[in-house]
Amino acid sequence: MNKTLLHVGCGYKTAQQLPFLFQQGWKELRLDLDPKTKPDIIGSMIDLQLDAQSIDAIYSSHNLEHLYAHEVGQALKEFTRVLKHHGFLVITLPDLQSIAQLVVDDKLMETAYESGMGAISAIDMIFGHRDSIAANNTLMAHKTGFTKTSLAAALERVGFEEVRVMRGSHFDLWAIACIEKQGERFWNLMDKTIVVK
Repeated sequence: MNKTLLHVGCGYKTAQQLPFLFQQGWKELRLDLDPKTKPDIIGSMIDLQLDAQSIDAIYSSHNLEHLYAHEVGQALKEFTRVLKHHGFLVITLPDLQSIAQLVVDDKLMETAYESGMGAISAIDMIFGHRDSIAANNTLMAHKTGFTKTSLAAALERVGFEEVRVMRGSHFDLWAIACIEKQGERFWNLMDKTIVVK
C-alpha cells in the first residue's frame, strides 16, 4: 500500500520535481493556490482542508517564504496536524544567511546560479523571482525569510520532535522535521534519498 505524500505548493507537474525518496511507493497529493497548475487540491497551506493525521509525509519546496512572517507558524501547525504520528516533513527554501554574503559582496544583481526559470540572482532569492512577478504572477513574491537557526526554531516551536537543517549548494536550506523521534535507519534513508542539491 502506498504512503500518502502531500506536495505543498506543487506548481506544474514535472518528472524531476520530487526528491528520490518520494518517486516510488508514494501516492502524491498535489496542493497549490494556483488552479492553472492543475493540483489535486486548490488551497492554502495555512488552512489545509485535510483530516488530522491523514498524511505520511509532506514535501514543500520554496513555499514558506511566500507567506507573511505571522502566517509561517499557522502553516507549520497545519503540517503537524495532518501528519500521522510517524510522519515527517521535508522542506527546502532560500538561505538568507548565504544570500546575504552575495549582498555584502555587492553581487545583488549578478547571476548566482541557473535554474529551470533562468538566471537567479540574490535579489530574486530575497524578494521573489522578478520575471514571474513582472508577468503578474504575484504569488511568486517573497514575504519572509529564514536562516538555518530560525528555520529550526520555527519547526521546533510547533511541536516537531526531531529537526535537522542542512545547507544546500544553491543558497538554500533543506530541513527534515519529524513528529516523533526517529532511529538511525530512518536518518540513513534520508541521507541516501533526500538530495540536497
